[in-house]
Amino acid sequence: MTHRLKKEKNYSYIEVGEGTPIIVLHGLMGGLSNFDSVTQYFSTKGYKVVIPELPIYTKSLLKTNVKSFAKYLHDFIEYKGYDEVILLGNSLGGHIGLYHTKLYPEKVKALVITGSSGLYESAMGGGYTKRGDYEVIKKKAQDVFYDPAVATKDIVDEVYATVNDRNKLIKTLAIAKSAIRHNMAKDLPKMHTPTCIIWGKNDNVTPPNVAEEFDGLLPNSELFWIDQCGHAAMMERPEEFNKILDAWLQKKGF
Repeated sequence: MTHRLKKEKNYSYIEVGEGTPIIVLHGLMGGLSNFDSVTQYFSTKGYKVVIPELPIYTKSLLKTNVKSFAKYLHDFIEYKGYDEVILLGNSLGGHIGLYHTKLYPEKVKALVITGSSGLYESAMGGGYTKRGDYEVIKKKAQDVFYDPAVATKDIVDEVYATVNDRNKLIKTLAIAKSAIRHNMAKDLPKMHTPTCIIWGKNDNVTPPNVAEEFDGLLPNSELFWIDQCGHAAMMERPEEFNKILDAWLQKKGF
């Protein structure tokens, strides 16, 4: 991670740049450093990029769910005093962004989702029965990307440590169940926030048809594809991701 983590009140977050806040929401196994390219690019383009650490493993089990995280995000936005924000979420972070937008639409100027859960959750939280086997976990981490080399040893080590921490594994499974409970299919047609959907054509975790379903259900969305790209487009194809998002934001006047 190239940026300093700020710690205030109950929040830890990165904040870089000045301008309209882009709040970045990481996924279940995603570190804040996954968004280094987004941070560096947009913080020089008239945006304040803010990445809060979501309390995925620190809330009580009863509050380890999508709705609770969406409310945590709302409290953070209130704490920072932001009037309107752009939310950018990957994987579980996209789901939290969607749910927050459902609850507090007046706070969200625009929404950006990539490899988001919310419609299709079968890949979340499962397949850790052989979690003690490093090679199995390495393969799971590599499968997230089109190019397995993107799953560096540091990334694999972090995932391995997470799934072998009993408390974190219990929370991971709780989040997976919550994601299924908080399916957004019935909510999306009522959500008119401008939404940019950027998806890897080779996403094995949330396959391309999931992106098409999001685009079909959301009344005010645009879908963009990145070829030879898996579940984390902002990591695997950062230049293309930033270019697509920048052009969309400019077109919308954000």
